[in-house]
Amino acid sequence: MVLWRRTCADDQVTERMKGEIAMHQPIKPTVKFTLGDFAPAFVEYSEKVLFGDLWRREELSLRDRSLITLSALVSTGSLNQLEYHLHLAKENGVTKNELIEVITHLSFYIGWPKAASALEAAKHILEDE
Repeated sequence: MVLWRRTCADDQVTERMKGEIAMHQPIKPTVKFTLGDFAPAFVEYSEKVLFGDLWRREELSLRDRSLITLSALVSTGSLNQLEYHLHLAKENGVTKNELIEVITHLSFYIGWPKAASALEAAKHILEDE
């Protein structure tokens, strides 16, 4: 089981998985797992509103939502969330080459340094697969 998937509940996290996290395996824990005790309202909004309602609206595909979200994260320099959303984009049908192309395209609109930083992060994340 992969922890970065938004469908993984805390009660599905086994001791083995906790050990893998401690050993810095390339897996991303869910928001509930990392913030559940600290910010329960934030977790509830994330699960019910963001991923439960917004991401499930039919006007855009999950693939399109992933591309839009990645564009926003790269544009604002929010690289801490990049790993989760790169994996989610791949799960939603975006290829590695398309992810690289999106960031390359954005470089002319958001600035070279932000794009270069995002590409460096994406390289480390995507090459681990």
